[in-house]
Amino acid sequence: MIDAGEVSAFRDLHTRLGDAVEGAVRGKRDVVDLVLVAMFAGGHVLLEDVPGTGKTTLARAVAGALGGVSRRVQFTPDLLPSDVTGTSVYDPQTGQIRFRPGPVFANIVLADEINRAAAKTQSALLEVMEERTVTIDGVGHAVPDPFLVVATQNPIDLDGTYRLPEAQLDRFMLRTSIGYPSVEDELDVLRPGSGAGRIADVHTVSSPREISAFSGRLSLLHVADPILQYISGLGTGTRSDERLRLGSSTRGLRTLVRCAQVYAASKGRHFVVPQDVQDIADPVLAHRLVLTRESVLAGVTTSEVLADVLSRVPVPKPSAQ
Repeated sequence: MIDAGEVSAFRDLHTRLGDAVEGAVRGKRDVVDLVLVAMFAGGHVLLEDVPGTGKTTLARAVAGALGGVSRRVQFTPDLLPSDVTGTSVYDPQTGQIRFRPGPVFANIVLADEINRAAAKTQSALLEVMEERTVTIDGVGHAVPDPFLVVATQNPIDLDGTYRLPEAQLDRFMLRTSIGYPSVEDELDVLRPGSGAGRIADVHTVSSPREISAFSGRLSLLHVADPILQYISGLGTGTRSDERLRLGSSTRGLRTLVRCAQVYAASKGRHFVVPQDVQDIADPVLAHRLVLTRESVLAGVTTSEVLADVLSRVPVPKPSAQ
């Protein structure tokens, strides 16, 4: 079980990381915190946003703050799986075949416009996300730890894209969007001499080894049985809602538990409370739900359905903690 001292140390680290990243990505602390939750929970993030909102800057700033390596892959229809994972090449100097690592061998990988690549290339990346290993010619090559993929989709320009199937969306721990900044933050970004977007100014405040150590310890944070029953009730509520063709899977609920642990620790608590679950439920579960055709035509969104389910399921009383 993780103790209060470790939680306090993690909260300080989480705050330092958030402050460092926010120096480059202004006014989006909630999104920064979600990306950090995914990183410490061992998952990946899908950003659905229009170009020019800071997706690349966010990924590179997170890598800079933790002192890791970042790579960016621009997904296009002609991108091959080997362009992502790497391939075997002949070395004329030694006369041997050696493995040339692809861009996935980094701590932070930005998969830009992932829906522009063909299904086989998408699958290659998603396999690495799940297995954290690239297998070439029967030999496994482990990716660095921590390993975070930040994939982006442009929800507006759909020409020449390959939509991510629901089964692939489920591989992402969180889905969110950066969005446009507030007027005040945008003025700060536009002001000459502003440090916004300058990755070189992001201070390294941690290390990949420290991130991995905390990630393992946070999985031991206390989650009471009433909280687990509450999360199970949310899953049952999505599966029985007539507006949904597919409710939350058990894997989705396990992911919600894992994210709630990290989220609670970031707030300085060594146990999960119902508010943690409610705060993190939409980015964790909404993209895993599938609407019926009638609901789609009616303009219903999965976030609206999830909000209704959250309002219906009884919340555990504080005495249950």
